[in-house]
Amino acid sequence: MRLRILAAGKPALSYAAAGIAEYLKRLKRYGGCELVELKAGDSESVSKALLARSEGDLRIALDERGEALTTRQWSERLEALEMRGEIKRVSFLIGAADGHTEGLRQEADAVWQLSRLTLQHELALVVLLEQLYRVASFRRGEPYHR
Repeated sequence: MRLRILAAGKPALSYAAAGIAEYLKRLKRYGGCELVELKAGDSESVSKALLARSEGDLRIALDERGEALTTRQWSERLEALEMRGEIKRVSFLIGAADGHTEGLRQEADAVWQLSRLTLQHELALVVLLEQLYRVASFRRGEPYHR
């Protein structure tokens, strides 16, 4: 099962760009994670683009109104999806500065939160990548996840 992140806009914050690059590099050891940066815009246009680009994928929207999961639960959920076999790719959706539309949240297969706090979308991307790396190391029995 391949992992892909669809995110609105290119990182403008240098420290966020550095964190993104670092975790994408680390994830290569575990099969990698594709990052697709979509054109930034308002919630409506970005949500429409996210849905179009993730057509056919299992969609997980990241939103502060989503389900709160621990890292271990993320690992269990992703493993369960992988075990189903029919899912070829999971797309994590990070929206525009104003977040996702209600329509996107309804069409997503799951809505998870990274935090109860509203995160700037570049920081959300860094946090997501770090968690995916943590889950990958956890699943291999490596010590990083602690």
